Amino acid sequence: MKKKARVIAFYLPQYHPVPENDKTWGKGFTEWTNVGKAKPLFKGHYQPRVPADLGYYDLRLPEIREAQAQMAREAGVEGFMYWHYWFGNGKRVLERPFNEVLESGKPDFPFCLGWANHSWSTKTWVSNYKRDTMILEQRYPGEQDYIDHFYTVLPAFQDKRYIKVNDMPFFLIYAPLEFPEVSFFMDLWRGLAIKNGLKGIHFVGLSSGWTELSDRVLKLGFDAIAPGNLWNAESVVKGKWIKLIQHKLKDRFPRLFLDKYRYKDIIKNFYTEYDRKENCYPCIVPQWDRSARSGRRAVIYTGATPELFADHVKNALGYIQEKSDERKILLLRSWNEWAEGNYMEPDLEFGKGYLDVLKRCIVK
Repeated sequence: MKKKARVIAFYLPQYHPVPENDKTWGKGFTEWTNVGKAKPLFKGHYQPRVPADLGYYDLRLPEIREAQAQMAREAGVEGFMYWHYWFGNGKRVLERPFNEVLESGKPDFPFCLGWANHSWSTKTWVSNYKRDTMILEQRYPGEQDYIDHFYTVLPAFQDKRYIKVNDMPFFLIYAPLEFPEVSFFMDLWRGLAIKNGLKGIHFVGLSSGWTELSDRVLKLGFDAIAPGNLWNAESVVKGKWIKLIQHKLKDRFPRLFLDKYRYKDIIKNFYTEYDRKENCYPCIVPQWDRSARSGRRAVIYTGATPELFADHVKNALGYIQEKSDERKILLLRSWNEWAEGNYMEPDLEFGKGYLDVLKRCIVK
């Protein structure tokens, strides 16, 4: 089937227990722990969110991964971008689901990797936790570690399912401005890629905050940027200085007020002229509500519906229509971030509504 855009969906592999989370939160902790205990914070607040077709799944089960891929394929999604964790000195976490996808060859569905290069603290999974204690610190030990990292992911790059742009593997870096040697790292990996029979690496930097930061990311040597646009849209809706002042106040007095926005106001102000650039891959956001993790510290978008998401996707398509086919990329944020209220998978409220409207918008 022909599509109007290359939709690549961010995919969280956290839905299985790991020793690091067990040690901090108790045996069996996953994203579902937060999702299940979420409470509404105001009248009409959609919490808790309850999964429908797939239930409270465990990503160690191959049949769940197959079902996810089938849903995504039918909705017009090109592939999943699995979040990949490498903390330095070979330390990895949450790698089991993707490793099994890679080694088994199933599901036969395209994929790529995004390096979530940030530390884990107690506020990573539960942002309203009383103390912020380090669980795993993100480190950048230097050249040998970067080489080891490359050869760890090389089998994925060489897999026939790996998503490419201009024949180069797509690799996203979550926090490019927090990586002091990111330019050296990218040059090193590009050289190693060519040495190992690839044409290079297509590096994409995620840019959060105002659009000015996107230029800083590109100047580091990235091939493209993925502007988050959330903060920018919130600042337009609320006013730049009010947003900044309230952000400072909320850090100190989290119970003072709720940082709420109407979803329809956010999507109306989401894109900028920057999103038309050939080397810019806009995001599409179905919903947003981090209160399952953050409680009253959360940013919450209210009133999201599949119909409004359809308007959002159609608007995004207008920003990429003049780009080359290879770069008509929309980054779907996200496939399954349930504790961020940011997911496409069916729930009891909307069923497959979000998947259905994406298909109508994307598939010709």
